[in-house]
Amino acid sequence: MKDRTKFTHLGRPKPGLGTSVNHSITRASTLLFEKSEDLYRTDVRGYGRHGSVIHDAVEEAFCELEGGSGTSLTPSGLSACTLAILACVKSGDHILVTDSIYGPTRYFCDEFLKKMNVQAERYDPRCRTGIKELIRDNTSAILMESPGSLTFEIQDLPAIRSMAKEISIIVDNTWSAGITYQPLALGADISIHAATKYIGGHSDIMFGAVVSRTSSMAKQVAKTRKLLGLATSPDDAYQILRGFRTLHTRFREQEKTAFNLAKWLSEQDFIDRVLHPALEEHSDHKIWKRDFTGGGCLFSVVTKPASHEAVNSFLNGLKFFGLGFSYGGFESVVIHCDPQLNRTLGTKISGPLIRFGCGLENIEDLKNDIKQSAKQAF
Repeated sequence: MKDRTKFTHLGRPKPGLGTSVNHSITRASTLLFEKSEDLYRTDVRGYGRHGSVIHDAVEEAFCELEGGSGTSLTPSGLSACTLAILACVKSGDHILVTDSIYGPTRYFCDEFLKKMNVQAERYDPRCRTGIKELIRDNTSAILMESPGSLTFEIQDLPAIRSMAKEISIIVDNTWSAGITYQPLALGADISIHAATKYIGGHSDIMFGAVVSRTSSMAKQVAKTRKLLGLATSPDDAYQILRGFRTLHTRFREQEKTAFNLAKWLSEQDFIDRVLHPALEEHSDHKIWKRDFTGGGCLFSVVTKPASHEAVNSFLNGLKFFGLGFSYGGFESVVIHCDPQLNRTLGTKISGPLIRFGCGLENIEDLKNDIKQSAKQAF
């Protein structure tokens, strides 16, 4: 069965006499039991924080998406990242974090983990087997994101796995929506999603998911989630499950728009280079072609030398690209990356960095929008 068909039918009630197409939403904090002896059973839910049938269906969908053995749901993409990390570390540990990781995850590692006496060391996302030289006796996890946030480096997961046989590898897989990249199949232990983005699809839900390759890791993550008191509302879970129904259709349209827009931008006078791994000129294109089956809606461009005022003028002049963070929704978005760019290893950026996230608009309208604004600003 193809994924597009699978996610249309996954997590739905078994048909009966007048059965609804979707599960009903159960809103509850207190769950009642007929017998006192059942209050402390561990094989049933004891409290609303532990989820509902809708949550079960969403967890099943993520396991199918990634080929995982278990999923823990969280209130946001960032909480999914922090949950995965906390499930794998203890005081006194050392972890390796790609220098291209999502900014808020970087801050969590640099600030919160430091208070826990966990040392987070950054590594060059293109180091491949060279990561062996950075591994210590107390290294407990390697935190990856491929492509890298903002700068879009592709990491060689199989090579890193071969050098880190006993170390937990965590991959932020939000960019591909799990459709064009399967990190668990390539050796990762955990794959993370900010379901806020593609899977929600409408920029109105905060949600995250931690998918584990093995049942033992899934239990470890679930226990950590319970200890931290993380919970997601049934209404949000319902919306995420609904998003799965149209995920493939939306994703493929946005993927195609992003690739064609990236190619077009590479020919524009004000652009120095385009950072999209599906383009042959990208430094990591060969690894991308080997490990990925497609792209995503997000990429960056490096402009020719320009002032911050010129970049802001360009962004402010756009009509169809919203100025905002996140991506994967129905609307195209754009941000100036320089104010948050923090790279010490790997990719060197010579000019202003701009990130585009493509929505569902017509590509010719997006091109014309960029042309008219660039003509005024650069």
